Amino acid sequence: MQALIVTGGSIEDTFALKFLKENPCDLTIAADSGMEFFYRNGLVPDEIVGDFDSVKSGVLEFFKENNPNIKIRKFQPEKDETDTELAIRTAIDADCKKIWLLGATGTRIDHVLGNIHLLGMAMERDCECIMLDSCNRIRMLNQGMTIRREEQYGDYISLFPFTPTVKGLTLRGFKYPLEKYELQCYHSLGVSNEISEEKAEISFEEGILLMVESKDKK
Repeated sequence: MQALIVTGGSIEDTFALKFLKENPCDLTIAADSGMEFFYRNGLVPDEIVGDFDSVKSGVLEFFKENNPNIKIRKFQPEKDETDTELAIRTAIDADCKKIWLLGATGTRIDHVLGNIHLLGMAMERDCECIMLDSCNRIRMLNQGMTIRREEQYGDYISLFPFTPTVKGLTLRGFKYPLEKYELQCYHSLGVSNEISEEKAEISFEEGILLMVESKDKK
């Protein structure tokens, strides 16, 4: 079961609508002002989650009045979790094993960093959570994986240690390979690698990696 969460960061409607068309999900959730994306595009989410302190006036009321089947979960503004975390927890509690997170990037770096940390929360609950915008696909890895070149998102793959060290990191099929390397925090070694063969393999023995697939904005 897959979920789509639209949250209140920067979102490009053309990109998001194309993604929705090509990737139908079992559950759609609007996190607070993320409901404005659904409102202006004539779409209806399955659930709305948040404290609703940032959504434009009238949007929540529109959904309440015109779509009585929407499940609305309202929380107090004085809470420990962000609206995005509440939405992710909602999807996990619904037994979703994959979550696509749109609108999770943008100008608020504090929120972007917070959202990246939430990928780990989902990973610990055995759920794959992926942040996506028109230039980036971001996910967290606790085990190795293979990427075929035609499936790559953009031109570059960057790997960052999300634990103090990632031990035994081996990269094959990349322009800049590694063999049993210990990748440590506070270095930029993993930035902007490229796939050089038909498929690329990432493996490591210990630790957690943050993987960012990216492309330059045209």
